[in-house]
Amino acid sequence: MGGKLSDTLKIKGGKALSGEVFISGAKNAVLKLMAAALLTKGTSTIHNVPELTDVTIMLNVISDLGAKTSYDKVAKTVTIDATDLTSITAKYELVSRMRASFIVLGALVGRCKEAIVALPGGCAIGERRVDFHIKGLESLGAKIKIENGYVHAKTSKLVGNDIYLDIPSVGATENIMLASVLAEGSTRIQNAAQEPEIVDLANFLNTMGADVSGAGTSEIVINGVKQEDLHPIEYTTIPDRIEAGTYMAAFVGTRGKGIIRNIFPNHLTFYTAKLIKMGAEIKLLDPTSLEVKGKGKLSAINIITQPYPGFPTDLQSLAMSLASVADGISIITESLYENRFMQVPELRKMGADIHQERNHAIVRGVKNLTGANLRASDLRAGASLVIAALMAQGNSTIDNLHHIDRGYELLVQKMKSIGANIERCESVEPDSKFEGNLSESKL
Repeated sequence: MGGKLSDTLKIKGGKALSGEVFISGAKNAVLKLMAAALLTKGTSTIHNVPELTDVTIMLNVISDLGAKTSYDKVAKTVTIDATDLTSITAKYELVSRMRASFIVLGALVGRCKEAIVALPGGCAIGERRVDFHIKGLESLGAKIKIENGYVHAKTSKLVGNDIYLDIPSVGATENIMLASVLAEGSTRIQNAAQEPEIVDLANFLNTMGADVSGAGTSEIVINGVKQEDLHPIEYTTIPDRIEAGTYMAAFVGTRGKGIIRNIFPNHLTFYTAKLIKMGAEIKLLDPTSLEVKGKGKLSAINIITQPYPGFPTDLQSLAMSLASVADGISIITESLYENRFMQVPELRKMGADIHQERNHAIVRGVKNLTGANLRASDLRAGASLVIAALMAQGNSTIDNLHHIDRGYELLVQKMKSIGANIERCESVEPDSKFEGNLSESKL
């Protein structure tokens, strides 16, 4: 699923991309559905599961709890038999590799009334988003201790409650939802996250026999059910809106034209509107397909990231790559994460004119970017560098691909299918050059 840490992407830019891209299942949805499968005994089947390192990690976390798991790479299907859980401990060496695996906390507390889960990435508990998870579970009656980097939650029973989130945290909303399914009485989450992945989780839980309403709004109500009311299910994950937005940026940034298939366009309304304002042509071909065309010089835009349905923080770095060659000055404000401008120094290597002041980036468009040796610092910054390299004149290399492998299934194959001059290699010499048509990529 992933590559070696030394793997490198070689990209020759400056070519307009064209063709069709089929979008994979949503990483940020499927990981939570896998955790939700722990709530019921029996074997659940999840379809449209992308082949990603994050999926592998979550499978390992769940298997380590005693569930029997399998993944069919051809069918893109995961099966989880959670009939017998033999452990309530999600170990540090697994949880520390992927923040989303912390979501098993809610499922374990809900089903087993006890859970010992490592803090994700070794974060201090004062970190706000983890704090919201803890306070939510405490409101349901769980007694929680933080010891040696682990959250130990225990209760004789969970009882529904009204829970207000200071910020609409996606992870906290999901953990509280999972814990509330088997709680006594009714739980109301106010100022809940409204992302499509929250709706997908609610649909999954309801199909399983839970009683969840209001998902997709700021107030979610979970009426508790009994363990025997839940049953294993078969379910298909929604498409990945962030992957879709990435390929939209690829077509727009290279002045290309293409079709994005297996997309829910209403999940990307705000992002699509911004691309159109920059000068892209985007039209709906059918309920799950968009045609995207980039033409001429892009126009500068102002962006403020916001919780859904606002501009997605996960697409902010992609928008910055486009803004770096737009006509005029763009101002990009990151209101959700303080370390979400990690791509700025790398884009500057390519000639981008970006001035950063705290959570604001002032991007003065240049005529064109030029190829450079780049390093991905995280998943979305890495994706923005791929797009920038495809837009740039000349050759680029991108290292640290394990970040990109976390969220993009078959990136090289999909990019090559729309005409990208891209290759993946096990290693690259610091000053190596490559030209012309590239051979078949290694994944």
